[in-house]
Amino acid sequence: MHIAYLSSEVVPYAKTGGLADVAGALPHAIAELGHTVSVFTPYYRVARKVELDAPKVAEGVLPVGSDMLPWTCHRSEQSGGAASVYLLGNEPFFDRDGLYGTPQGDYQDSIRRFIFFSRAAMAAAHELGKPVDVYHANDWQSALVPVYLRQSFTSHPFHGKAATLFTIHNQSYQGLFWHWDWPLLNLPWKHFNWKELEFYGKINLLKGGLLYSDVLNTVSPTYASEIQAPEQGCGLEGVLTDRAADLFGVVNGVDYQTWSPERDALIPAQFSAENLYGKAHCRKALLEHFKLPTDRKGPVIGIVSRLIEQKGFDLVPKVLEEIGRRNFQMVVLGTGTEKFTQPFLRMREVFPDKFGVALAYDNRLAHLIYAGSDLFLMPSKFEPCGLSQLYSLAYGTLPVVRKTGGLADTVADATPESIREGMATGFVFEDYTDKALLAALDRALTMFIEQPEVWREIQRAAMQQDWSWSRSAKDYTDLYERARQKRKERLIKELTA
Repeated sequence: MHIAYLSSEVVPYAKTGGLADVAGALPHAIAELGHTVSVFTPYYRVARKVELDAPKVAEGVLPVGSDMLPWTCHRSEQSGGAASVYLLGNEPFFDRDGLYGTPQGDYQDSIRRFIFFSRAAMAAAHELGKPVDVYHANDWQSALVPVYLRQSFTSHPFHGKAATLFTIHNQSYQGLFWHWDWPLLNLPWKHFNWKELEFYGKINLLKGGLLYSDVLNTVSPTYASEIQAPEQGCGLEGVLTDRAADLFGVVNGVDYQTWSPERDALIPAQFSAENLYGKAHCRKALLEHFKLPTDRKGPVIGIVSRLIEQKGFDLVPKVLEEIGRRNFQMVVLGTGTEKFTQPFLRMREVFPDKFGVALAYDNRLAHLIYAGSDLFLMPSKFEPCGLSQLYSLAYGTLPVVRKTGGLADTVADATPESIREGMATGFVFEDYTDKALLAALDRALTMFIEQPEVWREIQRAAMQQDWSWSRSAKDYTDLYERARQKRKERLIKELTA
């Protein structure tokens, strides 16, 4: 198959979140299964810092409303994988400091920029000449591709045979714009209705992808179920319930070339599930980095995260003082608003031998925290998939997580039954309360101090988990085949209607 993979951000060219990590790894894993994969992403200013002079391989013009806008397509020579990466250029849209906006808010022409991106990817695929079997669109920024394929290109000799898969990475980001922008889409007004792209008087691009794609998926089975209910459906739960038969969950993967304690060059000592000696060395180095005592007997809790409400950091301040009074130490790496950073800074003042805080982004320190901590705290309010808990599992740093989304699918709670069966990999709490969080931490503390042999067995089980991208790639290949079959059935139905 030839897969055209669209993402508004891709590592190493541009990143604001987990979508970039997925788009930087998954297409290459799919290509390694023998498929042809073409990745399309904007040629942002930050991408030019990675690859300044990517050769131009195609160009043209396309409509956005009444304007005909030029586009260029550049082939990356630094993709470093089996998939081909193409950077789509238009300087007025993409030669900016930010990907989506400024500190003051989103760019006012966001709808124009991503209409352009969707159409430019399709135009570039056409000009490059290899027929596309499946367009794989991701999030609202490319959600119009399935809409255009069904409404504007259904009989097109190149595009008309392509199926579509649409991946929801976070249901809460929907691409909402006022209705006066509708002419920019070059679609008839008849499609602006409550059954299609209209949403409480606004244009909803995500909704278009949900309605018009042949197959849908999100990044964990539990999240696929959660977004069909009002709490996390964000107003589109009815659409997703109607399409439940076409909605699947595939857990994201880990690049074990980067995130493995056996080969990690960024940590002071390497280790494995069979030989955990190096982890103790990493633990000592971590505590020394934060100038914390290294002779304490309790566990070290690590946090690497954006310090925001979605990640559960409205719960954490309520338990920090209790953590300080117990036999824990905590190290924190992340950035966020003062509301969520100040409690950690205050605890560092109150308990200087218990808390270490770095309000920054530091990749080397992140690796040291994953390697040197005993526990990894991730109390998310919601979490479509999550990658941090997968990294911590790989390093034998047992996750303490809330039972939601991908956290529920990837961390097995240390119950007596799961421990006996050798399945336990962490500590899970369900209620979104400070009491439930503290109870999970207390369970971990008791086991760490009183049952060190059991702790080591859980560490080994965690480190032996396989959350590789090759596993995810096989699941996506199955979804591509399902999308192609769904499209054939739809065409037959339309021809015989």
